[in-house]
Amino acid sequence: MLATQVVETRACPEPAPGQNPPGTPPATSDVFTTRDGVRFRVETMLTGLEIPWSMAFAPDGRLFVTERPGRVRIVNLAGATSAVALTLDDGFTQGEAGLLGVALDPDFAQNRLVYLHYTARVGSGAVNRIVRYREAGGTLGERIVLLDNIPAGTIHDGGRLRFGPDGSLYATAGDASNENLAQDVASLAGKILRINRDGTTPRDNRFSSPIYTYGHRNPQGIDWHPATGDLWASEHGPTGNDEINAIQSGANFGWPRIEGAATMPSMESPITFFNPAIAPSGASFYRGQRFPQFVNNLFVATLRGTMLLRITIDTASPRRIASQERLLEGTFGRIRDVVSGPDGFLYLCTNNRDGRGNPVASDDRILRIVPAS
Repeated sequence: MLATQVVETRACPEPAPGQNPPGTPPATSDVFTTRDGVRFRVETMLTGLEIPWSMAFAPDGRLFVTERPGRVRIVNLAGATSAVALTLDDGFTQGEAGLLGVALDPDFAQNRLVYLHYTARVGSGAVNRIVRYREAGGTLGERIVLLDNIPAGTIHDGGRLRFGPDGSLYATAGDASNENLAQDVASLAGKILRINRDGTTPRDNRFSSPIYTYGHRNPQGIDWHPATGDLWASEHGPTGNDEINAIQSGANFGWPRIEGAATMPSMESPITFFNPAIAPSGASFYRGQRFPQFVNNLFVATLRGTMLLRITIDTASPRRIASQERLLEGTFGRIRDVVSGPDGFLYLCTNNRDGRGNPVASDDRILRIVPAS
């Protein structure tokens, strides 16, 4: 499918005069308004985190958060407190590598299983690894390695974990800075992976391996459209050509042979792409009821873009983007992940302490988007 042109707009705080000085977070009282009139505020839920990378909610409302240096925190949002549930002792944390994705088992309320995607130090090198733990009393134990030896590097490690509506565990894997691996179906690099909860390979994976799709450079966000069930993904391009893709099982998404508007037979082109780069990371469809206009919109956290991208899907053509809107641009700095919370609010985490941002005293933060009365 060819990429489509879309209209981009920007939501601004109201009123424009009296904005905070550069580098100062807005006050909770600041009100932002979207193109279609949605008025919202941003609340700071937690401060002082160190490069939070991924967030996942438990059924009881606790928020599991990974920090790239190797910690899993369990956050009590009501009390604005957190406690460390796990500190990895074999993590490789150079560059973009480290503790990345987290996902909770669909039956977490019964089995308490937590899944992590991280970069492990092995000898003088590193690999990416998917592991499973069991949570008990706020700590993680009973470790099991589900998938090992995913190529790793100091850049392009992918790292997102998410359970699909089919109950399978999906993971994004970057090309580990070796672009040729993306087209090699004997390698797990440059892929979106799909495994069963016990680490085995689903029988209907095209290559009889964990590979679900290939030809990716560095995908970092995945989620399923709540109405259509389509899988969407965000992906970093080389120098621009960041992509939003609609994922199809077994398909080749072209890297490094094509990117952006380029096409080749038997290769998928993105739904849309971005020049200059926005560095899209975590992505989530909105599933709550607090913001009726947001229902089934795709929200994408961006790093270089320093904004939350809102994507509206065309209801008549569900693999076509109707519009885009840039929310909070330049307001909170680098945003790594966005999730739709069980309370109907949107949650973000910043990544201003990752060596590429301009942190303020309260960074890194977990933020919550709530309606403005």
